[in-house]
Amino acid sequence: MDNFLTRDNLQKWAPLLVLFALVLFFSVANPNFLSMRNFARISILSTPSLMIGIGVTFIILMGSIDLSMEGAVAVCAVLFATMFTALGGSLAGWGWLAVVGALFVGALFGLINGLVHVGLKIPSFMASLSMGFVGIGLSLLITGGDRIRVEDPLFRSLLTYRLGGFPLMVYVALAALLIAGFIQGRTKIGRNFYAVGGGEDLAHASGLNVARVRVIGFAIAGVFYALGAMLAVAQIGIAETVTGRNLMFVSITSVVVGGTALWGGAGGVWNTLVGVLIVNVIGNGMVVMGLPSYVQDGVLGLLVIIAVYLSTDRRSLSFVK
Repeated sequence: MDNFLTRDNLQKWAPLLVLFALVLFFSVANPNFLSMRNFARISILSTPSLMIGIGVTFIILMGSIDLSMEGAVAVCAVLFATMFTALGGSLAGWGWLAVVGALFVGALFGLINGLVHVGLKIPSFMASLSMGFVGIGLSLLITGGDRIRVEDPLFRSLLTYRLGGFPLMVYVALAALLIAGFIQGRTKIGRNFYAVGGGEDLAHASGLNVARVRVIGFAIAGVFYALGAMLAVAQIGIAETVTGRNLMFVSITSVVVGGTALWGGAGGVWNTLVGVLIVNVIGNGMVVMGLPSYVQDGVLGLLVIIAVYLSTDRRSLSFVK
């Protein structure tokens, strides 16, 4: 028992314990919280942010940051909708090619993002923030400010068709999570993300091509941003410039709250799943309790500060920049 109650174990399991405590708290505060319908609602809200969170987890594991996700989601969403309608507007026809096209656009966007960061030696936060604005601008150029409707019943069945009480998009997100877990734990590139984040100089010294690993990481993140974009479109049936709005803060908050270290080398996509659920349980619980949205934003901000404080090993830091 004493061995289990070590600082490392408490840090490792704290996010999961917090999630259980939150579910218990909101269930006691309002019995309506503990219902299948409400859990389905939480899962629907969680799916796009989980995809974005998985993408940015790979970047943070390398010790970098990606702030381009809102632009990436916007451009992937509007290009997906544009291609989908141009190909007949049905998944039963040639519309499925738009799914492949959107994933390619996401990978390309991430690849350019990584090349700008690595090739031009621009810090990742500045390179990705700039690319995010480029994505927003491109989506506005494509749509002219208009909305693109996607009304195909087969595509919308991602939201409308339920299996075991949960919509299909939840199972799609879980399948993507399993793929991300495989990339993280079973592939060479996944192990290289940890190596770069754990110590870039050591990774260089061991012969690892760090620049290539970073570019590949951004490209993989772009694929998950594209998945998040399509799930967001499936939720409301509309693609527009603001499709990715608020996803940056929610996804990064989820990654940090889940226990992935901002300086890289520790954490992973399973932590991000717990973090996404914590953030959405808090949001949903406050809605069920009738609290206003500005309280929710404030709580999420405080949550990030607390999570970073608890997960930081201050013994290894002489100062904080």
